[in-house]
Amino acid sequence: MPLRAPFRVFSPPSSAAASPAGAQRALLYGRRSPLAGALLFFSIGAVSAAVACRTGCVISHRRLPFLGARGLSSTRMESASTTVPSIVVYVTVPNREAGKKLSHSIISEKLAACVNIVPGIESVYWWEGKVQSDAEELLIIKTRESLLDALTAHVKANHEYDVPEVIALPITGGNTKYLEWLKNSTRDN
Repeated sequence: MPLRAPFRVFSPPSSAAASPAGAQRALLYGRRSPLAGALLFFSIGAVSAAVACRTGCVISHRRLPFLGARGLSSTRMESASTTVPSIVVYVTVPNREAGKKLSHSIISEKLAACVNIVPGIESVYWWEGKVQSDAEELLIIKTRESLLDALTAHVKANHEYDVPEVIALPITGGNTKYLEWLKNSTRDN
């Protein structure tokens, strides 16, 4: 019984391959034709490129130079002269009202360009010798790296916790227009 495309047998033809059991074994140990493999390779590459573009991955922009022709606008922080080194800062607050109050004061002082208030988080932490668990809200603050000290002082002065969370992460790249807006929406120092 001859095997149909796209499978070929690795083992040399024998009389065992002519039997039904031999044909099943040949299917198990067979491989796809080169054309099927090439199509699979290119389809995986296309999906990877689409996911990378959708997520805004700067690395994908460097690996796939043809994407630049389609007008993707992203930048790396160290090479962009129209932007400044920027950070994302996490601050947790006990409730919505505290989050809105602190967010408004941060934006009014031009200590950040934007604050997202993320409701419904549960924090589990070690405090005063035991494990604690509380419902909180998370502030995601986008600002200049140079404003971190002023922002930290502002949060400490206006937060109801004894030890408020202020954690900064660097922004290593992103939408150039957004990063320019971040720079223009915050004070210099």
